Amino acid sequence: MRKKFIDKNRIPAVYRRIAPTYDLWARLTETKARDICLEWAAIRNGESVLEIAVGTGQAFEKIVSANPDGRNEGIDITEPMLQRARQRMASHPNANYRLAIGDAFDLEFADASFDVIVNNYMFDLLPEADFAAVLAQFKRVLRPGGRLAMVNMTVGEKWRHRLWHGVYRIHPALLGGCRGVRLLPWLEDAGFLRLRRQYVSQFGFPSEIVFGEKGLA
Repeated sequence: MRKKFIDKNRIPAVYRRIAPTYDLWARLTETKARDICLEWAAIRNGESVLEIAVGTGQAFEKIVSANPDGRNEGIDITEPMLQRARQRMASHPNANYRLAIGDAFDLEFADASFDVIVNNYMFDLLPEADFAAVLAQFKRVLRPGGRLAMVNMTVGEKWRHRLWHGVYRIHPALLGGCRGVRLLPWLEDAGFLRLRRQYVSQFGFPSEIVFGEKGLA
């Protein structure tokens, strides 16, 4: 069966509808994977950190708390999600951060700008034909030795976890356009090093955490 994808131009509209209920969904299905992702990112105070697809700011709030004296940038393609992230960060009025509209396909940052990139639940809504180009953008803005920590919906390892893939096949927008992917081979092809992956299921929803580093050369 041919895979269905939500057109990139429709993604903001889909997530505009999802934004009011996204936090509840994330608490049920995503928090375990996001927490592991941040553990692997191992953010040190004073670093330059970029979160791409910041959503409602669930991970971004923790990033800023771990990096009060560093640079914290968060981008998303959907303004209603960013509005919720800004509301969340309003309880941190003196924190050092910036939230802005941004496109992962064309990152408006200089080469080698960041020590760490965090990216959650984005590649699972992109066509595989776009993976290499987006990862090239990630690698470009990472400094040598920089770290990339990511989470995506993945292919379920047990039959009950694969029910979510069935929902996607029937109507992709019900899952925000996301379907199960395995991203580690793409990181390897992009030249990332020290690769690792962990599978997590929460409320029967299958996620993968993947990690890689940009080489020093």
